[in-house]
Amino acid sequence: MTGNKEAAGSPPAMRRGYTTGACAAAAAKGAAHLLITGEELASVELYLPAGFSHIFELTGWQLGGEGTAVCATLKDAGDDPDATHRARIEAAVSWLDHPGVEIDGGRGVGRVTKPGLPVAVGEAAINPVPRRMIREAVSEVLEEHGAARGVRVVISVPEGEAIALKTLNPRLGILGGISILGTRGVVTPFSTEAYQASIVQAISVAAAAGNSRLVLTTGGSSEKYAMAMFPELPEEAFIQMGEYVGFSLGHAKACGFQKVTLVGMAGKYSKVAQGAMLIHSKNAPVDFGFLSAVAAEAGADAQLVQQIAGANTASQVVDLMTEAGNGAFFELLCRYGCTHCIRQTDGGMTVEMVLITMKGRVLGRAEIRG
Repeated sequence: MTGNKEAAGSPPAMRRGYTTGACAAAAAKGAAHLLITGEELASVELYLPAGFSHIFELTGWQLGGEGTAVCATLKDAGDDPDATHRARIEAAVSWLDHPGVEIDGGRGVGRVTKPGLPVAVGEAAINPVPRRMIREAVSEVLEEHGAARGVRVVISVPEGEAIALKTLNPRLGILGGISILGTRGVVTPFSTEAYQASIVQAISVAAAAGNSRLVLTTGGSSEKYAMAMFPELPEEAFIQMGEYVGFSLGHAKACGFQKVTLVGMAGKYSKVAQGAMLIHSKNAPVDFGFLSAVAAEAGADAQLVQQIAGANTASQVVDLMTEAGNGAFFELLCRYGCTHCIRQTDGGMTVEMVLITMKGRVLGRAEIRG
């Protein structure tokens, strides 16, 4: 066996994909070429902000009699679990009677209705980097053929309205379709960068809407219970931060939030209580020695403390302390968690933590003003 072969049983490399912004630029380039030359290109090459070129296959050519050309490409998200994978991204390019490249969104591309996003209220949800990529791609074709005229580019996603229901767009005030996104042109599978960008966007919208309080959760289940717990708060005040506790707290402080409440399961937030700000299992395993020390501090007897020290899962610890009726244990975990969050942000805000069960029952709660 040669050294070039993957070791037996090793997972295959994850395949990267390409952003809606890159796809829109590719479709626009193909449509501009069709408008000028009447030629249907099978593919176009784009140089991406990530620093390399990629060839995009084209489809759906249409040349209208009124000076409009349409071209499309199918988005390939690679191995990323992206809601827009295989979506059809279309561009319609038409002549203007003045110079320049105008860009707008058509069917299936959302409209911005709330401030706080990188696109102004009322405009199509086509982010700045995709707009630049579209403009550069079309301008390249115009210059290549010596066309001294302006064009209008309208990006559409026929299935965009349905796809948007699987995203956070409605909560962010992006209505009627998806966003055309991407800063590098490529999609990295399970990308930390992409997830953190979605957190920043959501927190920015919440701040621009005038909220002074955020509720951070680790996922959909905890968010559902948090929304029931705080029905007076608007939907945009609830942020699914995943495992990025420290990152989310830092951006919340930067945006001027006065209070942040963390709602979630004891297994995840026991890691925050022990000082972890990135709570993925590979980064922060549960520290049963720490939990047993907290149990002792909460008045648990020696036998129970020993059981916790030898536990296999955080859920087992929750069950043991719940059966013992020791609510002080969960309150102490919350206080430790709040303390570490305050340290992470260097003060300047109030932090609250609420621990819940898988069925939404409150186990413990504490709040500290930093």
